[in-house]
Amino acid sequence: MANIASAKKAARQSEVRRAHNTSLRSKLRSAIKRVQAAIKVGDKVAARGILRDAGKVIDTIADKRIVHKNKASRHKSRLSAAVKAMT
Repeated sequence: MANIASAKKAARQSEVRRAHNTSLRSKLRSAIKRVQAAIKVGDKVAARGILRDAGKVIDTIADKRIVHKNKASRHKSRLSAAVKAMT
């Protein structure tokens, strides 16, 4: 445990940031799962709409550097390819 006041404050701040980042990461995973569920059901129109919303969430979280921009891009690419491959 920290003894110096500035170290105590840094520990408090990092705990708040960790909780916030965890919730954003969860939001990202949920958005991806929603698209995958729509793909599994086979509703291409719904999947396209959900993909559009998920893309916004993915970009926002990448802009905040919660996940790396390449990881975000990879998720978007794979999801859009999966939606496009639906018959």
